[in-house]
Amino acid sequence: MTDSDTPDRSAWAVFWAFLRLGLTSFGGPVAHLAYFREEFVNRRRWLGDQAYADTVALCQFLPGPASSQVGMALGLYRAGYRGAFAAWVGFTLPSAVLLILFAYGVGVYDEALASGALQGLKIAAVAVVAQAVWGMARQLCPDALRVTFMALTAAIVLLLPTAWAQVGCLLLAGVAGVRWLPAGQVGALEPMPQRVGRRAGMVWLALFFVGLLGLPLLALHVSSPALQMADAFYRAGSLVFGGGHVVLPLLQAQLVPTGWVDKDVFLAGYGAAQAVPGPLFTFAAFLGASSLQGPSGWSGGLLALIAIFLPSFLLVAGVLPFWESLRSHARARSALAGVNAAVVGLLLAALYQPVWTSAILGVGHVVLALLAWVALMFWRWPPWLVVLACAVAGGLLW
Repeated sequence: MTDSDTPDRSAWAVFWAFLRLGLTSFGGPVAHLAYFREEFVNRRRWLGDQAYADTVALCQFLPGPASSQVGMALGLYRAGYRGAFAAWVGFTLPSAVLLILFAYGVGVYDEALASGALQGLKIAAVAVVAQAVWGMARQLCPDALRVTFMALTAAIVLLLPTAWAQVGCLLLAGVAGVRWLPAGQVGALEPMPQRVGRRAGMVWLALFFVGLLGLPLLALHVSSPALQMADAFYRAGSLVFGGGHVVLPLLQAQLVPTGWVDKDVFLAGYGAAQAVPGPLFTFAAFLGASSLQGPSGWSGGLLALIAIFLPSFLLVAGVLPFWESLRSHARARSALAGVNAAVVGLLLAALYQPVWTSAILGVGHVVLALLAWVALMFWRWPPWLVVLACAVAGGLLW
């Protein structure tokens, strides 16, 4: 039975859906987008492929954690502001709690995730991302021109693996779409649920800039370690393109030399963050809990976590009402058709690096990834079952 058969638009329903993903979504932001597509487009049918791809395209242009922003947008579509909050809490809570426990010295990761099982989880991510690339390519690259956009984007991003190369490819694909994809060729527009008005959107955007500009001034004039921590993590969440791996050097530069977090502790936490599901930005919870100055423990972890994710909500809620209006124009739809093809190219590149290269280390891993992909595509196993099976098989292979 699908969600379309028994619709439930409550925030609780959103929370439980995202909590399950927060417990099982290993593999990084690209894998998270694949899990979201399988769960909310294919299984629950909250929205269609085009609306989902348009949401992913928007979040690729925004600073911050793209997968978490997509999750907030999906919750916002479904149940308004409470839905956005529920989606964030459900997806973030498991990894945040585990990382704060790790900061307290509870060694749950070495015991719970042996090397082989962790390798199996990475292999599951290969199958999930491959399934998403396959499905999105069929939907969003129906002709030779858009397949070319996809292939060129993948090639450029693999040769120039930077966040700016990704944004540049999306912009170029948008320009090419306006030039070579007439509006009549890109299909009918799939409407998105509109939960935020333009006036509210302007308020959220104003609050984003108030935090970005005001927190540093307050931290400079008010001697408060908690305020300084909030400022550091808010700026990290506001200014970083490219996801969790890009934010790590910025956090290290801000926290380690100033004595907020010990260098060895920082590296240990980074290793633990790789072994838990959910968004890598929850590493902030570990850093806040490990702080040597100001708030620490649960209060420090919660403060750092809210500060680093708050800009994402403000940007998503602020931009979505204008995005819906923009994407309805004919030239914008042509541009978006090109951008969506390029987004598939980004996923294709990420399928190879880092998803494939970090997971596939031998013939046995190739066989397991192939079986997992078949289980998803043709046996119609749910992703959580594929993840569990791959973890068990990875442990046995190791």
